Amino acid sequence: MSELTPYLCVPDSRAAIEWYAAALGAEVTYEPIVMDDGRVGHCELAVDGARWMMSDEFASAGVAAPAPDRGASVTLHLTVADVDEAAARVVEAGTSMVRGPEDSPPAGRVAVFVDPFGHRWFLNQPLV
Repeated sequence: MSELTPYLCVPDSRAAIEWYAAALGAEVTYEPIVMDDGRVGHCELAVDGARWMMSDEFASAGVAAPAPDRGASVTLHLTVADVDEAAARVVEAGTSMVRGPEDSPPAGRVAVFVDPFGHRWFLNQPLV
């Protein structure tokens, strides 16, 4: 069995954990490993079983957050039970939608946003 898990880099993992919890209902599934310099070297989060790994930036390892002036090179697709509810939480957390929420057959109900850390998310509520 194969598995592909995104590993996000953000400028501030502690702030990202708080934001993802508030906006997406994310839970920390692997507590942050804090490096000697205070940066987060690794942590893991999940939303209803959909998980990702995350760390702060580490130039020495070639790990950097998305550049704000370039746009995201990858979109994270998250299936949710209620796109409208999820989008409302994202907006309440201070981020505007790039698209939707809207019906987009055959995908279902969708919404797109870019989080405060530069990562692009596609929320999808499949058609029943």
